[in-house]
Amino acid sequence: MTTLRRVAVRLAWLVASLLLASLLIFAATNALPGDIAQIVLGTNASAGEADALREQLGLNRPFLARYGEWLLGALHFDFGTSYISGRAVAPLIASRFEVSFWLIAFGMLLAIVMAVPVGAYAAVRRRHADGAAVSALSQVGLAVPAFWAGIWLVIIFAVKLQWLPSGGYVSYWDSLGQWAVHLVLPVLSLAIVQASVISRYVRSSVIEVTGEDYFRTARAVGWSRSGALWRHGLRNIAISLLTVIGLQLATLLVGAIIIEQVFVLPGLGSLLLQAVGQRDLAVVQAVVLLLVWAVLLINFLVDVAYQVVDPRLRRTAEASA
Repeated sequence: MTTLRRVAVRLAWLVASLLLASLLIFAATNALPGDIAQIVLGTNASAGEADALREQLGLNRPFLARYGEWLLGALHFDFGTSYISGRAVAPLIASRFEVSFWLIAFGMLLAIVMAVPVGAYAAVRRRHADGAAVSALSQVGLAVPAFWAGIWLVIIFAVKLQWLPSGGYVSYWDSLGQWAVHLVLPVLSLAIVQASVISRYVRSSVIEVTGEDYFRTARAVGWSRSGALWRHGLRNIAISLLTVIGLQLATLLVGAIIIEQVFVLPGLGSLLLQAVGQRDLAVVQAVVLLLVWAVLLINFLVDVAYQVVDPRLRRTAEASA
C-alpha cells in the first residue's frame, strides 16, 4: 500500500469518525432528562405555551430530521440559536475561540520548548545525581493538576510579587502588551503539567538513541555527544513529540477548560460550563462537537506527519504495495 493510499484510507476513517462523533453528541444531548421548553419558559408556563415553543424550536420533529438539519448547518458553521439567549450560536463561539486558541497553542508550544532540553538532559545525565533529580521533578510534575499549579502561580506572581495580573483577558487587537501579560500565567500553568509528560517521552527516546549502534559509531569517529544527538536523535525525538501531542491533546483541552475558570478567561471552556449550567443544549452541542472534531483532525494530521518523519513507515508502505 503506497503512502498516498494510506493517507486516503485514514482520511476516509477521519470522515467516518467525524460523522459518528456528531451523531453520538447529538443523541447524547437530546437524551438528557428534562424538557427544554419548560427550562426556557420556567415552571409557571402553561402546557400550551410549552407546546408552542417546542414547535417553534423544532423539537417535535423526528430525530433523524433534526440531526440532519443540525449536521448540515454545522458543516457551514451554523449551529442555530441559543435556547436561552436567542442569539446565534456561531458568533458566540467565534468570540470565545480566540482565547482558547492562544491558550492551547502557546501552552503546547511552551511545554515542548521546556520538555525537550529537560528530557534530553535527564537522559544524558541519568546515571548522575543531577539527572536523577531532574527526572524526579518531572515525575512530581505528572502528579500536579493544572488548576493547582495555576493557583500557586497566582499566589506567587500576582498576589505576593504583584508582577502579573491574576486573571482576565485583553484582546491583542486592543493592546498587544496587555494581551501577552494576561496570558503568561494561564499558559505557564497549562505548560508545566504538559512539559512533565512530554519530557518523559523525550527522555525515553534519547536513551533509546544513545543505546543504538549508529550512535556509538558516531561517538567513536569523533562526534560530540550533543552533536551525535542532534544528528541522530532529532528524528526520534520528533516522532516521540508527535506521539505525545496526539495522546495528550484531549487532556490539554480539558486542562484548558479548567485553567479558563481559574484565570477567568472568556474562552470556549467557560462558555461550555455556562451553557451546561443553563441547560443551553444548542451551545453545548456546538462546543463539544468542535472540540471533538479538533481532536480527531489533529490526530489525523499527526498520523499523516508520521509518514513524513519516520522513513520506516514509508518503506513499509512501499514494500506492501
